[in-house]
Amino acid sequence: MWQNKQKKQEENQPTVKSNEHEYNILKRKTIKELIAPSGIDASNIDHLEIISNTKRYARSFFVSSLPRMAIFPELFRDLYLFGDVNTSIYINPVPEAKSQNELNRVINQLETERIVAADRGNINRQSTVGQKRYEAEQLRDEIAAGFNKLYEASIVSTLFAYSMKDLDKLTNLLATEMSKSLVNIKSAWGMQEDAFKSNLPLMDNKIKKVHTFDHRSMGTVFPFTTSEVGHTTGVPLGFNKQTGVPILFDNFHNSLTNYNMVIFAKSGAGKSVTMKTLISRSAVLMGIESLALDAEGEYSIVAESLGGINVVLGPTSKTIINLFDIEPEIIKDEITGRERVVLNVENKVEDVTQALLTMARGSTRSTEVNELTKQIIAETVSEEYAALNITSDPASLYESSNLSSEDMLSRKKKDMPTIGSWYKRLTTKAKEDTNKDYQFHYSYLLKVMKQYIREYDGQMAYFDGQSTFELLDGAPFINLDISSLEERFARPLAQQILLSWIWEKYVKKNSEDRLKARKKRVLVDEAWMLLPYPEAVDFLNTMARRARKRNVSLAIISQRFQDFYEKQEAQAVLTSSDTKLFLAQDKSEIAYVKEVFKLSEGEANFLVTCSKGEGLLKVGQDTAILQITPTAKEFEFVETNLNNIVSRKKKQAIN
Repeated sequence: MWQNKQKKQEENQPTVKSNEHEYNILKRKTIKELIAPSGIDASNIDHLEIISNTKRYARSFFVSSLPRMAIFPELFRDLYLFGDVNTSIYINPVPEAKSQNELNRVINQLETERIVAADRGNINRQSTVGQKRYEAEQLRDEIAAGFNKLYEASIVSTLFAYSMKDLDKLTNLLATEMSKSLVNIKSAWGMQEDAFKSNLPLMDNKIKKVHTFDHRSMGTVFPFTTSEVGHTTGVPLGFNKQTGVPILFDNFHNSLTNYNMVIFAKSGAGKSVTMKTLISRSAVLMGIESLALDAEGEYSIVAESLGGINVVLGPTSKTIINLFDIEPEIIKDEITGRERVVLNVENKVEDVTQALLTMARGSTRSTEVNELTKQIIAETVSEEYAALNITSDPASLYESSNLSSEDMLSRKKKDMPTIGSWYKRLTTKAKEDTNKDYQFHYSYLLKVMKQYIREYDGQMAYFDGQSTFELLDGAPFINLDISSLEERFARPLAQQILLSWIWEKYVKKNSEDRLKARKKRVLVDEAWMLLPYPEAVDFLNTMARRARKRNVSLAIISQRFQDFYEKQEAQAVLTSSDTKLFLAQDKSEIAYVKEVFKLSEGEANFLVTCSKGEGLLKVGQDTAILQITPTAKEFEFVETNLNNIVSRKKKQAIN
């Protein structure tokens, strides 16, 4: 009876809320339990395996030897700024009595060594030991007078990676970087677990590998420094918000492994303003020639301001860009080292084939297009060049083939094949080929490609015909405006075709010899439009890899970093860009940026909350918080906010 009553009372009691239950559980746990990962495998003697959502590998080190002289901030700079690494330093002051006794012992030992060296006639050894003895006596006297003090410090670091291969590679790289400042590090062999625990925020040093510092050398250990981004030459890009120091940026500096750059930011964060500022300043101060593939019609005013060229491509414009245009290029002979002129028809056939494949797939990205379709297109393109006797010989581009390299510039070039002539050849081949497997693909191509043919009044025929425009060397800025084209498919297609044409007409003309080559920049605005089209992405990647060889910087500007992150084929653009600028990011994008570029929590939060014109600049391994502020004169042609433009014009009218 009593049990039933008790049971009823328990049933009538309110249930414990889940958050209160969780609080009680957390209350019973220790700090160690709360910060611990799902599990750690410490069975290996040279590394640990951390098991959580994503498996990681960790290797801990201790500093085994230090240079005789320490300089701030060079002592541990490479250690503090080296990727995904944590470092702990345990500092314990040495009592004066102990330090005096220890120094007296060292002084007596050094004096003994000096006397022995003198008896043996070893003058060099005697001089070295005598100097050390003098320094030890000076330090002892400073401590006795209260002007100095000794400290014992233990330095422990833990390096993290997502694979053993990367961990071993980073280990060797870290050891090499540290040795440059005469700091030697050793893996905590057989003590990885203790070393890892020593590097946790628990104030428990289990690795007793200590070094002695006085208060001057101890000051060189503290990481009160920021990485300075920039170069000794270049254009003023903005200010380092942490130090207030102006940042000079040289897109073509020798320290860069490549000259490409990417800019990611949400709409309205200042992408276009930043790029316009960089283009105008580098044109005036460094003579860098730039070409913009303008998807939004924002760069025409820059072309006017710099005395450049503005070209509009659209359904109603008279400008024609011929996809089949091919130019000779200057390369260095691998054996002689001398430059020679070549004509790479094979590469051009591939580029044209890729563009025609994108056209054939259309905005719906049809699955009817496959390898057979590509083969038909490639064979027909190759026959177009062969019909004009265009071969690997640069002289074959001209009406008279018996030309020296000096005469080529003064002779008339042949008219190139066009999409229209290619379509006629395709029609002829379709009638001649009786193979049923090929007939379907011929029929498909003849239907979908008609919209690109001028003879049939195709709605997208602005790429059919001989080019009406030539890119001129020496122009400070050339703007190709495609903003009047339909956004869903016509613009990405135009971007791909124009990139191929720019490569022929603008990039390949640059010599491989940097002393002869001009400094050029190719800007692709709103590059995310290209990503749904595989052939376009492939060409963009190829251009990113090959641009440096021609002394060209490829600049990619995009809103949607997530698209680049999720598309594996597009990530080569990121890895081929040594300079990365992140302006204000959308909250939905920041997680991807943080993961790919190993940003700290503070850097990620800054990018979500920063103001217009502020951002994070990464040049190689260095990072800085950047503030970009164009001058009042520059704002007249870099401003993109329509309200601000109207307001400025009203003020000018009043004045």
